Amino acid sequence: MLLKRPMWQRFKGRRLVTPAVIGVVAALSIAPMAVTVAGASAAAPVRVYIAGDSTGSTYVSSLAPRTGWGQALPVFLTSKAVAVNVAKSGASSKSFIDLGRLDHILGLIKSGDYLLISFGHNDEKIEDPTRYTEPSTTYKSYLSQYIDKSRAKGAIPILITPVERRRFTSAGVASPSHGAYPAAMRELAAAKGVPLIDLTASSMALWNREGVEGTKKHFMHLAAGQYPNYPDGIQDNTHFQAFGAIEVARLIATALRNQGALPSTYLRRLTETIPTSAIVWPTTAPY
Repeated sequence: MLLKRPMWQRFKGRRLVTPAVIGVVAALSIAPMAVTVAGASAAAPVRVYIAGDSTGSTYVSSLAPRTGWGQALPVFLTSKAVAVNVAKSGASSKSFIDLGRLDHILGLIKSGDYLLISFGHNDEKIEDPTRYTEPSTTYKSYLSQYIDKSRAKGAIPILITPVERRRFTSAGVASPSHGAYPAAMRELAAAKGVPLIDLTASSMALWNREGVEGTKKHFMHLAAGQYPNYPDGIQDNTHFQAFGAIEVARLIATALRNQGALPSTYLRRLTETIPTSAIVWPTTAPY
């Protein structure tokens, strides 16, 4: 007899996989259970794990409209792929490992899954030895752990250079802020044969198109009283509000499609206008 389940559930063999509500990972591990379905079962979606920092992490409702690009990425994924966002605010490639987050991912990731790896903002903090890495040496060494260990599990690592901050010269031209880190990641990707999304370059191009004033709607530039969570307003040139996170996620998803890093059947809505209401902020952090 066919088991009746809500339409948002997908079945494969002995595993029940529940896709996350947009921007929220509902569960980071799923217990096996026996399920019998008449006819061939639907293929279980692959998982796209995200290891990164505050620019990609998922934010709770008390911090809305602050949004990470990893929180927005699911709006561009079809039912064939599920995002599992393990990005952590304040993390560097080093501290993410030291905190056990890479081990957590490695305990879950399966052959054929993907691991998006994006660090740089906090690796730059030379004043903090718990996070700092040197671009040509320790930064590459820590990133290599993500690559080598995920590959050992049969997963597919993809490097993503750090998204640019909102910085402009007096002439109104977007200014780079990540020093030697993007180039170091590009070198590592070439040396190890890893797909690379150059988000540093694509975000810089986007900020130049939008200009000094236009980029304010992407970042956390909020007027006093505009949002209940920020009664005094805020001017933050690093973190995104929902619109900006969606547009940065679009850059990543489009590059994944164009480079063939993810099958095109895993991706959708790349040229559509996505309303900010597509983002959901959980009441508690997913991890």
